[in-house]
Amino acid sequence: MTIIAPAEMQKIAKKIAKIDPAFKSVIKENELCDIGSKRPAHSHYETLVTSILSQQLAIKAAETITSRVRALVKGRITPERMTELSPDDLRTAGVSGAKTRAIMELTSATLNKKLHFSRFPKMSNTEISEELTALWGVGRWTVEMFLMFHLGRLDLWPVGDLGVRRGWEKLHQLPNQLKPEELEILGEQFAGYQSVVAWYCWKALDNKKTP
Repeated sequence: MTIIAPAEMQKIAKKIAKIDPAFKSVIKENELCDIGSKRPAHSHYETLVTSILSQQLAIKAAETITSRVRALVKGRITPERMTELSPDDLRTAGVSGAKTRAIMELTSATLNKKLHFSRFPKMSNTEISEELTALWGVGRWTVEMFLMFHLGRLDLWPVGDLGVRRGWEKLHQLPNQLKPEELEILGEQFAGYQSVVAWYCWKALDNKKTP
């Protein structure tokens, strides 16, 4: 993973504002985007588990359930410790049956080395996505968030994320809601640093909504 220095992120922010002046205010009013600014605090496995736990939940609810799961494994979410939990254990913590199955499949694939975590830094977004989405319950959004916020990839454009679309609409004062395929085309002008554009779209809605 290549760490993005503040000076480099500042250049990217200026490019975005130059290409699309609608972003000038949100860039000025917020701190620099921090995607890729530091190395991951957790393992690939732990980050994916917490991402699965957070799917389709409000931030507070996701934090509560994740803290319960951490308590069950004594603070460390590892595949070895997760195998010691039963579906009932996870259900008691508030984890749905679908998410339990997804976590168990991720755990099995990790222990059986079907996932090549050690190779991820050198793999393309598409290659990583193909490996992860082959697992039950791991979809495009989970992979995109993993690539952006864990691996620090700057070239993701998560048009399926409602917050990104609503943020873009707000910044551009659009009267109608955008479809993902429409935003896909609009984002082509930011090729190479679309993740940063998405980050500022989230910020345009509410500073607390950035994943």
